[in-house]
Amino acid sequence: MSGASGAVLLDTCAVIWLANGAAMSAFATATIVQAGLTGGVLVSPVSAWEIGMLCRKRGLQCLPDPKTWFARFVAGPGIREALLTPAIAVDASYLPGDLHGDLGDRLIIATARHLGVPIVTRDRLILAYGVAGGVGVVGC
Repeated sequence: MSGASGAVLLDTCAVIWLANGAAMSAFATATIVQAGLTGGVLVSPVSAWEIGMLCRKRGLQCLPDPKTWFARFVAGPGIREALLTPAIAVDASYLPGDLHGDLGDRLIIATARHLGVPIVTRDRLILAYGVAGGVGVVGC
């Protein structure tokens, strides 16, 4: 279920699983493939920051380094960088409904809402926010 533009936005966990070839649901995989052929598979600069933090603090292996790893991922077929604009940053502060204060999640959700595309994620809090109507989601 991609957005009106045919695109989807990957949550950081989905970026990592897709890059590492980890198993995803058949529906999420089909949605990502379709988006790659039409509107694009979008990745937020916020995911670059989160991946850098995961490499630094939790030992996530991003070889040869997080910058190169992320650049290679975004250079993949059908993958595009989503812009992070000042309007999106402000919107992240005013998301409707009940949502936790995780800055990365809020910015990714605000980006998806701004672009009118669903987020591909396994994050239970983002999924719950989607079920409550806050943003489109595709569980992976």
